[in-house]
Amino acid sequence: MTLSLALTFARRELRGGLRGFRVFLACLALGVAAIAAVGTVRAGIEAGLAEQGSALLGGDAQATLTYRYATPEELAFMQDVSTTLSETVDFRSMILVGEERALTQVRGVDDAYPLVGKVALDPPMPLADALAGNGTLPGGVMERVLSDRLGLEPGDTFRMGTQDFVFSAVLTSYPDNAAGGFSLGPRSIVLTKDLTNAGLLTEGTLFDTDYRMLLPPGTNLQALQDRAETQFRDTGMRWRDSREGAGGTARFVDRMGAFLILVGLSGLAVGGIGVSAAVRAYLGNKTATIAILKTLGATRGTIFATYAIQIGALTLLGVAIGLILGGGIPLALAPVIEAQLPIPADFGLYPAPLIEAAIYGILASAIFTLWPLARTENIRAATLFRDAFGGGTALPRWPYLAITVAMIALLLGLAIWFSGTVWLTLWTAGGIAGALLILVLAAALIRLVARLLRRAARGRPALRLALASIGARGGESTSVVLSLGLGLAVLAAIGQIDGNLRRAFTAELPDRAPSYFFVDIQPDQIDGYRQILADNPAVTKVETAPMLRGVITRINGEDAQKVAGGHWVVRGDRGITYADNLPDGSSLAGGEWWPKDYAGEPQISFAAEEAAEIGLELGDTLTVNVLGRDITGTITSFRQVNWDSAGLGFVLTFNSAALAGAPHSWISTVYAPEEAEARILRDVATAYPNVTAIRIRDAIDRVSVLIEGITAATRYGALATLVTGFLVLIGAAAAGERARTFEAAVLKTLGATRGLIVASFALRAALLGLAAGVVALTAGIIGGWAVQTYIMENDYRIIWSNALWIVGGGILVSLLAGLAFAIRPLQAAPAQVLRARE
Repeated sequence: MTLSLALTFARRELRGGLRGFRVFLACLALGVAAIAAVGTVRAGIEAGLAEQGSALLGGDAQATLTYRYATPEELAFMQDVSTTLSETVDFRSMILVGEERALTQVRGVDDAYPLVGKVALDPPMPLADALAGNGTLPGGVMERVLSDRLGLEPGDTFRMGTQDFVFSAVLTSYPDNAAGGFSLGPRSIVLTKDLTNAGLLTEGTLFDTDYRMLLPPGTNLQALQDRAETQFRDTGMRWRDSREGAGGTARFVDRMGAFLILVGLSGLAVGGIGVSAAVRAYLGNKTATIAILKTLGATRGTIFATYAIQIGALTLLGVAIGLILGGGIPLALAPVIEAQLPIPADFGLYPAPLIEAAIYGILASAIFTLWPLARTENIRAATLFRDAFGGGTALPRWPYLAITVAMIALLLGLAIWFSGTVWLTLWTAGGIAGALLILVLAAALIRLVARLLRRAARGRPALRLALASIGARGGESTSVVLSLGLGLAVLAAIGQIDGNLRRAFTAELPDRAPSYFFVDIQPDQIDGYRQILADNPAVTKVETAPMLRGVITRINGEDAQKVAGGHWVVRGDRGITYADNLPDGSSLAGGEWWPKDYAGEPQISFAAEEAAEIGLELGDTLTVNVLGRDITGTITSFRQVNWDSAGLGFVLTFNSAALAGAPHSWISTVYAPEEAEARILRDVATAYPNVTAIRIRDAIDRVSVLIEGITAATRYGALATLVTGFLVLIGAAAAGERARTFEAAVLKTLGATRGLIVASFALRAALLGLAAGVVALTAGIIGGWAVQTYIMENDYRIIWSNALWIVGGGILVSLLAGLAFAIRPLQAAPAQVLRARE
């Protein structure tokens, strides 16, 4: 009976329309839309990656080997399980055109390439024709950014190593692009057989070989992977198939999407403030209705159910609007989004992200509305006739508090489940809760300070009026600081993190980093290479080290992946070196270095920080696969390695006798002023065409572009939070319009001019915006420091240029909202306003 009666009351009250709930609906819809849009885009990308896994990989399956070709046994296995096999070689090299030189990522291919998909060229032609050359020289293709940089036109000649090629066409697209990961140079493609005389693929040089396979229909991919990994577990072979064709790209998309959804939850938290305020205002306007219902015998349960049903219906409406926007906008903008993505996407209406967004929206609405709804139960009818929330207890009954806590826990649990990131979710939730607590305390402090400063503002009536309004109990201070503060705090934290990353890469790193990395220096070239640099007076420092790549397969005889828990050191191949003496710039953190000319059982010095993360101890044994051969050594020392200088650093260092006989090359770093870099490159490249130079400043520029893409996406998520905060601010300003009208009428009656009233309103808004900006900036600086220090483990410095934007933005937004709702109060006639309040 109670529920039926409540439904009747709720239906009749909702006939009056949505007036008073516009901010409620806007905040809820915007928060849900942001989460749904991010989830829809992520789902579309994941669907595209899944549908085109073979094209992204370049085949149904792929085996990758480091710095070597497949053995006869490995080739026989791959030929046995596949219908077609293609071998490609991937490495970095320098392209020379006259005096111009540029770094490129080379792919040497065979006649079977590509197994899946097509290579698109400009001018259009088959890849086989482009690589056939002109009858005298073999052909090559490269991406436009590289051909433009070198000034190449089809028919021109370029050189790689000691081999000349004819440039045939611009490479516009090719399969297996997304699976290639981050590269330091644009792509070039040539035939592997045409590199025979180039001097670029000798023993010990740095290259990967990829064996792509087309498999018989119906092949069990998991069974085949298990078979390959079991048979070649210790040879360093890395196996992938079309289920993970995009490799790390898919993992990056998933992690980035999860992070952006967590940022979207901060927008829902801001919107929740507006939702709660709208419900309070709505129930406050229903004082007479609630009083009459109680007088006529309505129970507390009936009243609670009546307004809970109304709020629930409006919540469903707001969530529905958000889902339509969040699911529809990516569909409408699909062509634009797909054009910007380097990977395929298949946009559509995917239920999972929409359901996730709906759950978040419903739970957030319930959390923020239960408190004001529950308080109506505890207010006596006599009190309701005077003030909706003036009486009764400040807190609702304990069951409602318990339900609120349970819903918050449920929201956190679902966020962890959906995102798959426990600590990131907990850190985000803790950051939001901490920021809200700081903002609430700051609002109370601001009111106190305003009351204290009001006395010192005598003789400045506009400022005195503004301070009195800010310090008033129940005024706008709390709503403005909360609504603006959290959105600005998220932006401030992102701005500080972004600024510190850019400073580390683009400002500080070049000052302490080398000018060049040189790789693929052959053992018989290292002495001449050192002499060239020694003859150049501009060179201030040269570091050299032998370089091999190896895969850690065993730790104390156990599978390394299981023992290390998937630590980055055991994922894929790692750079290793050998040395007689402790390398410069390193210091022992434990154990003892091997004696000079030691020739006993292999010994290993391991980076101390990484060893602690994995749980390694002195005396542990590691099995490292180098060029298909297992080498087992004992850890006899730990080293402190400085990774921040961008110089030479190795996780693994062996004694010289353990590796000196293995084919290898040398790498080197060269330090010199920027103006001397051109001569260094020219001298080394002329003497040793096979040696590849990586200019550090160019690498930093490419990393900076990647960082810009990541931070831009994060900023968009934070802007959604700020827009939600602006809507809450508008709602608070609109709710205070009536009080502002009465204030203006009283001031006019007492003789205040319109200019004085406008000045007081403007000062009030500006001071509150300034306070919100400063508080948000403080929270953002703390958040940025925590992320930089404890997650990224980098030095932290406040980026004041970003900080000033936050403070200025807070002042401007608050001022615009405050003045927008000051127009009607200024125009109102004092007599009409004062009579209406009688």
